[in-house]
Amino acid sequence: MAGQLNPQLLLAVPLAPLAGAAIAGLFGTKFFGNLVGRKTSHTVTILGVLIALIISVQTLLQVIDGTSFNGTLYTWMTVGGVKLEIGFLVDSLTAMMMCVVTFVSLMVHIYTIGYMKDDEGYNRFFAYISLFTFSMLMLVMSNNFLQLFFGWEAVGLVSYLLIGFWYTRPTAIFANMKAFLVNRVGDFGFILGIGLLLAYSGSMNYTEVFAQSGALAQLTLPGSDWMLLTVACICLFIGAMGKSAQFPLHVWLPDSMEGPTPISALIHAATMVTAGIFMVTRMSPLFELSDTALSFILIIGSITALFMGFLGVIQTDIKRVVAYSTLSQLGYMTVALGASAYSVAVFHLMTHAFFKALLFLGAGSVIIGLHHDQDMRNMGGLRKYMPITWITSLVGSLALIGTPFFSGFYSKDSIIEAAHASTLFGSGFAYFAVLASVFVTAFYSFRMYFMVFHGEERFGKAHDAHDAHHANDDHHEDSEDGHEHHGLAPGQKPHESPWVVTLPLILLAIPSAIIGFFAIEPMLFGSFFKDVIFVNEAHHAMEELRNDFHGPVGMVAHAFSSAPLWLAIAGVASAYYCYMVNPRLPAAIKQKFLPIFTLLDNKYYMDKFNDVVFAGGARMLGRGLWNAGDRGLIDGLIVNGSAKAVSWFSKITRLWQSGYIYHYAFVMIIGVLGFLVWFMPFPFAK
Repeated sequence: MAGQLNPQLLLAVPLAPLAGAAIAGLFGTKFFGNLVGRKTSHTVTILGVLIALIISVQTLLQVIDGTSFNGTLYTWMTVGGVKLEIGFLVDSLTAMMMCVVTFVSLMVHIYTIGYMKDDEGYNRFFAYISLFTFSMLMLVMSNNFLQLFFGWEAVGLVSYLLIGFWYTRPTAIFANMKAFLVNRVGDFGFILGIGLLLAYSGSMNYTEVFAQSGALAQLTLPGSDWMLLTVACICLFIGAMGKSAQFPLHVWLPDSMEGPTPISALIHAATMVTAGIFMVTRMSPLFELSDTALSFILIIGSITALFMGFLGVIQTDIKRVVAYSTLSQLGYMTVALGASAYSVAVFHLMTHAFFKALLFLGAGSVIIGLHHDQDMRNMGGLRKYMPITWITSLVGSLALIGTPFFSGFYSKDSIIEAAHASTLFGSGFAYFAVLASVFVTAFYSFRMYFMVFHGEERFGKAHDAHDAHHANDDHHEDSEDGHEHHGLAPGQKPHESPWVVTLPLILLAIPSAIIGFFAIEPMLFGSFFKDVIFVNEAHHAMEELRNDFHGPVGMVAHAFSSAPLWLAIAGVASAYYCYMVNPRLPAAIKQKFLPIFTLLDNKYYMDKFNDVVFAGGARMLGRGLWNAGDRGLIDGLIVNGSAKAVSWFSKITRLWQSGYIYHYAFVMIIGVLGFLVWFMPFPFAK
């Protein structure tokens, strides 16, 4: 039965985590004198997120029955006819995102009890992750651009705090500043896009702007032939490029692994980095009217999916392998957006949230078991010591590479088919990129799996050479807890993590394995996103997918006659041969293709390019402004120049102050004579 959701109940979804964050952040820290302890801090924050999850699930069930909400809760101010409001738009897209954000956040909160138990900033960390959950919920529940921008900036701020959580480590401070600055570049484009839409629509409300999309599509940017909507959509997507780490604004995400592992799962796998994907999907009524913007999205996503995957192949830090995997998968989602397969992008967003959070938390469990050693070359044979971590990580890896019946299979294969069906400019390259990425993803995923859980036991030994490599390759000698990196001592054995760590792994493994099977039909080909996502009739990708779909089982049967499955099998087989059968082969390949390895090891020199061009340009501009503006104009002309002018004038004036009476009398006579001449009427004057 159609109806309207309870706005007071919806308001409790973001406010419950906010209340937990306030209690832990104010009363659990030095701010108010540590009035509450660790148990109270984690209890109130977990309770807040649990309340949000329960209401979100209830909301999703009601939305499936046809209920929705779109309304204003509070009007902040009205400026020149433009209303600045706080309001919610809760439909199937929002309800799904609410459930994903709150569920993954709850798992991370529980996991953090075990992971951060010895950290001095325990209460502060819980406050941050709960505040992040509030920010993300405000973003996905917004019904206007003002609230969207508030949530957008709030998740950026909290991610800055979380990446630099261990603020005594220079590498963490560098990483969070890098994330902050790169995201400001994207956010500049984002706010330009919002400003253009506001200027020409006169509103910040989604519904009102979408209603004018046809008229906006007829306008051109003043002084140019560019379509106004194309410029606005590209500006909005530049914001998504920063938040969702798309090339070339991807450089912040790998370095963000300097933060504790739980935030890697929360921010960089499940929520913050998917904010850009959600935003473009929400703006589908605008993006669908500009093929140029869609082609731009398609090409950027293709580059990110393929070339970021290559970087995962050479990583030795377990968290960085998963981080580059996130970059590649975000590229997949972006390709789906460019192909007008918005529902497929959101479907992969959901499945990816579960299995990528699982892989990050599994990596954290391995790090705990090895006494904060993150180098995969110091691992091996952990399967018998950490059985729960092993089996759940295997489930996550199988889902990531698109194994039939696992959740990633349904979403990833749908993206590949959507790219193949697209006719937009760049779709050919996009199809090649996502297809080639299947092999690359399978290779680096199972390279990590075999190096960590199988083969020779390499822990509990001296690893001086590896540690030196860490120092020279952005894999730092500091451990996860900010203390000296040492790993297991000789003779020590790894151990399984406590239940507060393994329980979230098990609960995340369940949807990672099965949710794709049950969700693909209603989300992609059913009425789940009806009246939520708009697709132009000229774009036929989803229609072709619908015609080729014969159920989740039929999709698996079809996979055995298509390239993606065999590419994934080839990737796993190659990883097995290189790291289990012939482990000397990777070193030989490295030596043979040393220039390529050097290029990958330096991350395509993007950091150095940014440092020389942008940071160097900023430094040159700063020096120029200092020399010309500060020293030349302000100090030289205004400050020192005025002093010199006064000095020169005083020197000239001093010449007339001789002290002799006859000099002064002479000047007085000359002055009187001048006045007489000036004012005396001459006889010949008319």
